[in-house]
Amino acid sequence: MPAAAVPVRAAAAPAPADGLALTPPMGFNNWNSTHCRAEFNEDMVKGIADLFVEKGLKDAGYQYVNLDDCWALPSRDANGKLVPDPARFPNGIKAVADYIHAKGLKLGIYTSAGTKTCNSAGFPGALGHEYSDAQQFADWGVDYLKYDNCNNQGVDAKQRYTTMRDALKATGRPIVYSICEWGQNKPWEWATDIGQLWRTTGDISDNWGSMLSILKQNLPLAPYAGPGHWNDPDMLEVGNGGMTDTEYRSHFSMWSVMAAPLLIGSDLRKASQATFDILDNKEVIAVDQDPLGKQGTVVSSEAGRWVVAKEMSDGSRAVALFNESSSAQRIATTARAVGLPEADAYTLRDLWQHRSYNTASTISATVPAHGTVLVRVSADRRWAANPPAVELGLDSGPYVEAGTPATLTTTVTDLGRTPARRVSVSLGGPEGWTVTPASPTVKDALPTGSSLRTDWTVTAPPGTPTGSYDLTLRADYRSPTGQEVAGSLPLTAHVVVPPPSGTSYLGDLPWLSATSGWGPVERNTSNGESAAGDGNPITLGGVVYARGLGVHAQSDVAYYTGKACETVTADVGVDDEKGANGTVAFEVWADDTLVASTGVLTNAMPPQPLTANVTGAEVVRLVVTDGGDGIDSDHADWADARIGC
Repeated sequence: MPAAAVPVRAAAAPAPADGLALTPPMGFNNWNSTHCRAEFNEDMVKGIADLFVEKGLKDAGYQYVNLDDCWALPSRDANGKLVPDPARFPNGIKAVADYIHAKGLKLGIYTSAGTKTCNSAGFPGALGHEYSDAQQFADWGVDYLKYDNCNNQGVDAKQRYTTMRDALKATGRPIVYSICEWGQNKPWEWATDIGQLWRTTGDISDNWGSMLSILKQNLPLAPYAGPGHWNDPDMLEVGNGGMTDTEYRSHFSMWSVMAAPLLIGSDLRKASQATFDILDNKEVIAVDQDPLGKQGTVVSSEAGRWVVAKEMSDGSRAVALFNESSSAQRIATTARAVGLPEADAYTLRDLWQHRSYNTASTISATVPAHGTVLVRVSADRRWAANPPAVELGLDSGPYVEAGTPATLTTTVTDLGRTPARRVSVSLGGPEGWTVTPASPTVKDALPTGSSLRTDWTVTAPPGTPTGSYDLTLRADYRSPTGQEVAGSLPLTAHVVVPPPSGTSYLGDLPWLSATSGWGPVERNTSNGESAAGDGNPITLGGVVYARGLGVHAQSDVAYYTGKACETVTADVGVDDEKGANGTVAFEVWADDTLVASTGVLTNAMPPQPLTANVTGAEVVRLVVTDGGDGIDSDHADWADARIGC
């Protein structure tokens, strides 16, 4: 084999002198699952440590068990010392640390770089008490400090965080220092020699829109990450219940590709096996923990089809094919595009399927809505030992009117350098549905780049309610060496009704899908708060609108239009309920084409009229982005939103 086909090992960045956090910290923090509720206590913390050992999470690399806000009493003692809450921690913090250390784990703690912590009860912050508090933490056996940003009295951020750094060093105990400054003063530009990690965003919430917004803010900061200094897009929400398992796999995959700290935010005592399966995926964890310490960079991101590649210490590339959109998408790149050397073929390892394939060069997949395919690709002289990678896809569909036959077209494509042999394909639908092939479902061989294309007649029973239904596409084939291989692709069929003729208010029509960065999409009211139906009358610039959609960035509302509609109109802006806060941008998409956008709008701006030509589109999407500064207060209105068909 030519020398170019052999992985080239990249030079590792010089290790920090203190040797701390040479790879992104992994562990647990209670905040996302408990906040300050009474269940946050000594028993919970010890129980998490027990589960780290029992469930194999310690062996997977998780080591920090971190306490967040509310562990202390509201007042210091007569000597100015912090006092653990005796109701929560009757044996004190040192006893907890001793218990955790005995299991080969480490303890983390929380305070704020202000006079009070962030909780409304106002627990003591460390501003003005840095050296005393740092020594207390060291005496207790603390190994990790999360240092928040509330009640900071306007003192310069770099000054506040540097003071605590010096205080921690003065104790002589190695303590990982997490700067939780929310990215307000761009800590990635100044904190490399202050802390081992720094928050790049505001707090994460357990929903798709929040995770997506934070992901997009953190991705451009790759040049600042490396051993001993990490971008921190906040803790994991995996298992807290606000997202699907598909979305949680995306969350975990993208945090790992970004070399982000992996701090579990769910109560593992209540976690499902699916949650443990995500958190314990050692092949994905290995991407996060790679000693080279590179954060993944964006290769492409057209129309929400993201390719993010991470250089690995063995010369391979971890590649995330991430689908931001609410429908399945084909996402593709090449070995060359992700930085691999020229080679006859490559080994492609699917890190969720735990299977290896060969590819001639193409790295592609049909990725489910909000899903991620995560692979590790290398120029490997042993590529021929692996079966060819085969991509399953949906070429047309999947919109079905109840009682009426519809045609779906699937494809099976050989991406490998070797041919796939004895290829067969099947499509399974929900109980009661009729799915029959209308063209061949078998092929003797698929050479590189060729496809088996199959038409299917799919009929949903009369009376089937509108909504989304699961289909499964399966392909079976053999490699040239006789290996039997099977692959499957989950698909979604949407039972739809044609849009009504004339002009309709979008708030009155059924949607295909709807996501919102906080709370649900509201019909004919503002976004309000987190619950359904808690919005106010839609109000823009003092004008009240009786109809429309209330959303929170990031949001995406999709409608089936069946190529029968021409125009979408609305008045758009940030709802008055957020005062002077909030920045958003509105977009209208006709299938995969952006047909109208506003640019960034603020609350101070009057409502903007928006008109979009959607002629010929099968699906129309109303999208609100965060204006580039996070999703805080981004209550957005599609006032008087109408569609003409």
